[in-house]
Amino acid sequence: MSPIIILVISIVLVVVGILVCKLHAFLALLLAALVAAFLTSESALETYAIDDGEQSFIKLFGDGPDADTTLEEYDRTKSAYLAKYLKQFKKKSAMLRVAEGFGSTCGKIGILIAMASIIGKCMLDSGSADRIVRTVLKRLGQKNAGVAFMGSGFLLSIPVFFDTVFYLMIPLAKATRIRVGKNYVLYIMAIVAGGSMAHSLVPPTPGPLIVAEEFNVSLISMILAGCCVGLCSSVAGLTFAAWRNKTMEIPLRDSADAKLEDLEAQTQKADNELPSFFVSLLPIILPVLLIAAATATDTYYKNLDEGQQAAQWIDSIKPTVKTLGDKNIALILAGAIAMATLLSRPGIDRRKMATAIGGALASGGIIILITSAGGGFGSAIRQSGIKEVVAGSGGDAATLGTLIMAFCLTTLIRTAQGSSTVAMITVASIFAPLALQPDLLPYHPVYLALAVGCGSKPVAWMADSGFWVICKMSGMTEAEGLRTITPMSIVMGTVGLVATLIGATLFPLV
Repeated sequence: MSPIIILVISIVLVVVGILVCKLHAFLALLLAALVAAFLTSESALETYAIDDGEQSFIKLFGDGPDADTTLEEYDRTKSAYLAKYLKQFKKKSAMLRVAEGFGSTCGKIGILIAMASIIGKCMLDSGSADRIVRTVLKRLGQKNAGVAFMGSGFLLSIPVFFDTVFYLMIPLAKATRIRVGKNYVLYIMAIVAGGSMAHSLVPPTPGPLIVAEEFNVSLISMILAGCCVGLCSSVAGLTFAAWRNKTMEIPLRDSADAKLEDLEAQTQKADNELPSFFVSLLPIILPVLLIAAATATDTYYKNLDEGQQAAQWIDSIKPTVKTLGDKNIALILAGAIAMATLLSRPGIDRRKMATAIGGALASGGIIILITSAGGGFGSAIRQSGIKEVVAGSGGDAATLGTLIMAFCLTTLIRTAQGSSTVAMITVASIFAPLALQPDLLPYHPVYLALAVGCGSKPVAWMADSGFWVICKMSGMTEAEGLRTITPMSIVMGTVGLVATLIGATLFPLV
């Protein structure tokens, strides 16, 4: 069966499974992966196995003979290795192939998502998140409250899931509205503008994390590029929010605040009851600094001329920097700091902290299952022969139009079934073969990842659970949400795509 037909069937299964059959995203992705695996032809599997085997061989033995090996010996070893690899691959069932894709993805992102969940929960319960918001509001003033809410939302949504950030910040928006007497529309939309863009573009949130892994984009590259494009989109969203705030007014209404009791109590605490701003910010900035240091060290050694010796002091710190700069280690250290901060707060003992972490891991576990199922789905799609189809339509055609195509397809799936994460996972699976062949792209694959992330923004409407969270927590009606949040999501996604296209044109990074 044609890889395109398999792809279409798989996407339809995901969308119909979630929308019509009301399946959990994990089950819908797993079902689509199994169907794709069963429909894949033997010839496509053989082609995939040979290509995968060659990549495996190069990792082990290099892409050519060394000084002690002749070309004939190298080719003979390679032929024997590929024959054995192909024989073993053919023995794998469809279920095993999907399971291996599931496990491989989980190995890459499981610890990161688990630690991000812990960091987010500890920051909320310790008051660290509240401290960041209060400090930004004080520094910028009430006149610039929109900027403060946007910036705080963006920063907090890097380690904390967007829904949770909105839960935290909406009481602050309501309190500010009471003090100022107006601009409630601006405050709501500012939170969404900042928080939702970080959610789609900046790891370790699941969507951009899995896209970066699928496209083999380094974490620090995705973080930096995601922040640049995300802030451009957020500013555009804030500009739209300021205009919309002048054209409509939403009064404070009773809303679904039952789940906000603890968070509202947190916002009523005195400043001296909260952690310091530096301590509050440390779990966010520490992993970025550690990963950046490791990346800088790798770059330094790669740029050394042949025979050139590295500086002695760099040689001495390299092992430590590489260890601490490992993305998993960096997030674990950040998690440890977040837990220590929570444990240091009055009224928090080890039992309460264990309960909080248990809840965080339960929530994070669901995300890990969804993203890992997406990994299994992606593996099945790649094995179907989609690589050859994409490559055949790529080459010179893999230009800026490819970014637009990735954006539009992500937008289509996101609009249909509501989940930005599912949309990003699905499209990442389709374009991964192209991203993993740098010679087919005239720009760095990070731009392809950004296009997918920006495409996950439009269109926020009733199919999106986040849309309902925003409406119910803020007291907006569905009609008001469609007049505010929906058009803003289109504006932010479009501006993000334009910024990505400009970046890929002016700074291709290849």
